[in-house]
Amino acid sequence: MPLNRRIGVIGSAISVPAEPNGQSLEELLYELVQSALRDAHLTIDDIDGIIVAANDQYDGRAIAVMAASGSVGGVDRDILSTPSASDHAFVMGVLRVATGQYRTQLIVSWSPTEVHSIAEAQRLAADPYFHRRLPLDDMASFSLQASVLDSKVAGAEQIAADFNASRGSVGSHQAKRSLISDGMSSPPVTGAVALIVADADFIAEHGMKNIAWLKGMGWATETGFLGDRDLSTAPALEAARDQAYGEAGITDPRHAFNALEIADPTPYQSLIVLDVLGISKRADWEKDIAAGAFAPGGKLNFNPSGGARAANPVFCTGLRSIVEAANHVRGAASSQAEFALAHAASGFAMQYHGVFIFGTQN
Repeated sequence: MPLNRRIGVIGSAISVPAEPNGQSLEELLYELVQSALRDAHLTIDDIDGIIVAANDQYDGRAIAVMAASGSVGGVDRDILSTPSASDHAFVMGVLRVATGQYRTQLIVSWSPTEVHSIAEAQRLAADPYFHRRLPLDDMASFSLQASVLDSKVAGAEQIAADFNASRGSVGSHQAKRSLISDGMSSPPVTGAVALIVADADFIAEHGMKNIAWLKGMGWATETGFLGDRDLSTAPALEAARDQAYGEAGITDPRHAFNALEIADPTPYQSLIVLDVLGISKRADWEKDIAAGAFAPGGKLNFNPSGGARAANPVFCTGLRSIVEAANHVRGAASSQAEFALAHAASGFAMQYHGVFIFGTQN
């Protein structure tokens, strides 16, 4: 069911420091939020509510939002937190505006790298009886998923390698683990993302231009137990896709979008997503790779921002994809688009999925 209010992205900011500069997380978040407010030509007093998404284990402290609320402007202001995924914060912010009780929402997520081992932090999220004993972290789950896909699709290992080569090499933090070889994944980096959404009346009253209007949105989750899932498929993505495509009226996804910002932790996961979204079906993977459809500048305009290959702030990659897709529509990116799709995935073997569609017309 479409939202009962037209909602658009009016400002954003991304911070992925190339080198440690002595900033605290609180200082980074303060500068990030101020940058997003300047981009929207607003002040914090124009913000009705704030949604943040953070991971206590990555932050190394309980209830991460408590230490960061001052930096993002949350003192004496309506503020909520979600620990599940950064794109869920976007969903929550949009739905709050859709209720009519709020006109604007600031959405912020961050992902530090100060913990001794991000893999160990991820294992804490696994159930302690089965998955934590594997031990299970993101890369372990991606490796299991790649193995299942390889058993279902003939030549999947070579297709994934060719897909990866077409995108250009990346500096990997992994040796070969299962089918995921060196150069197929990027190391985690510190990063933070912020964006501001507003309803159409607020946007009109302020005479705002270059808006990324939300045309469709869908999100869903799968069971957490890997043994109950066929990891070569993504039923949660199917559900999120159907909701978002239905709201936006998408019937021919391969030709509908001018830009795609898709979760790409490894090429295997990217291929599964492209198949389910109807952008490149499994039977077309080899043909599309050979034609350079996924290469930088290719006709599908796949991850023109560089995706996780350019920067991998693990917990907030989903919100970053949303901001990048919105920026293509807003004319705030190197690649401009009238219609852009953002996809977010998180959880072990992509348990959570979100699909978000932005357009220039409201």
